[in-house]
Amino acid sequence: MARPNNSCGRKLGQYVVLGAVLAAFGAGFRKIARRTPAAAYQTPGLSTSQPSVAAASIGSVDHADIGLRSAFVSHRKLVHTHAASLVELGDSRVRVFWYAGTDEGTQDVTIQTAVFDPRAGRWSPERMVASRETSQRDLFRYVKKVGNPVAARAADGSLWLLYVTVSVGGWAGSSITAITSRDDGETWSQARRIITSPFFNQSTLVKSPPFTLADGTLGVPVHHEFLGKFGELLRLDGSAAVLDKVRLSSGRAGLQPVVLVEDAQHALVLMRYAGKMRPNRVLGTATADGGRTWSPVTKTTLSNSNAALTGLVLADGRMLVALNNSEENRNALTLVVSADSGSTWKTVCTVEDQSFVKSPDLKDAPYSAAIERLARETDQGATAADGYAESVKRQMRSANGYSFEFSYPSLLRTREGGFHLVYTWNEAFIKHVQFSQAWLDQRLAEMK
Repeated sequence: MARPNNSCGRKLGQYVVLGAVLAAFGAGFRKIARRTPAAAYQTPGLSTSQPSVAAASIGSVDHADIGLRSAFVSHRKLVHTHAASLVELGDSRVRVFWYAGTDEGTQDVTIQTAVFDPRAGRWSPERMVASRETSQRDLFRYVKKVGNPVAARAADGSLWLLYVTVSVGGWAGSSITAITSRDDGETWSQARRIITSPFFNQSTLVKSPPFTLADGTLGVPVHHEFLGKFGELLRLDGSAAVLDKVRLSSGRAGLQPVVLVEDAQHALVLMRYAGKMRPNRVLGTATADGGRTWSPVTKTTLSNSNAALTGLVLADGRMLVALNNSEENRNALTLVVSADSGSTWKTVCTVEDQSFVKSPDLKDAPYSAAIERLARETDQGATAADGYAESVKRQMRSANGYSFEFSYPSLLRTREGGFHLVYTWNEAFIKHVQFSQAWLDQRLAEMK
């Protein structure tokens, strides 16, 4: 008996699948075509010489001399710790989020948080906010890993935390997950995915802080790493639905955009440079019409070692940025300022600097001694400094010896006018640096 001819059935099935794909893309394109006009920006308001290398001594920046107060936020030993994000709470305390685990991308990575009380001058113990397991439970889908938390205050007063979840592949397969809190981070809502693309909803990552627009919606800088590296700007409503999506760059060079809002119509976006064409510089693009159109992406005068940066606009309109101002390494962290909307920059302060140390010079004993000393200088409350050294050595050891890294900064200006800077300290701890408006004014005056 001859077998029935199933070619018609197979073709019909193929047409059905193709039709579903086209419908999905068509729905996405219709949504973009009918998107609401871009909202105006909300005007921002209150919301040294190199030491030489010695065989047993590695130099450091004297924080007392430059007027900075510092401490460690995290204290867990022998874990990979990275990607901190700051937000001010309703009672003037400051909350920070970061991720930590055996290594970047491992299944035991969790999103952690701690709170700084400026009156007491100390950090609370850290605790977990989200994990692969809690995200998987809430999203009803497999979650392979989590990372890159960023916090924001919504127009209704709620606290939002956006973070990356991956189900398949590496970071290029990311999507954004959101949780919200009505009590400044003590309790959190069920996690939900933000749908940023009409098909598969893959390869959208966050790193830089969101900001509130004039109409109360939330602007979220994002980037993509699949089949390209480019930045975008999302606009979300109160339910985390995407109202608008604007491309900030194209190609394979721009990551992790930071939005610096000058006024209702003007903003500058700075992006991490992930390209291969020298010189390695921070990428920039600007808008003069509230984000409806953006200038061609160009390289700025700021050096960049394929590393994240952060920044904010001061009350007088100047821009303050924290970054690794180097083409090669992340072993120095610098504060720079611009008084001309990012055309030129001047160094305010070198917060960390180990750029004068070369990896072949770093032997085990001198390196351990250096880390122990830097830990004590960072935090007077740091005990068992050898534990800090072992934690750092676990992260920073390579075939070329040991190295230093001060990266992924997050910068906040509080309503009372104080400044907080947190960043990854040698991939092992989150470090906090606090400074005042008076100190910044003095440094800026010295630059004239």
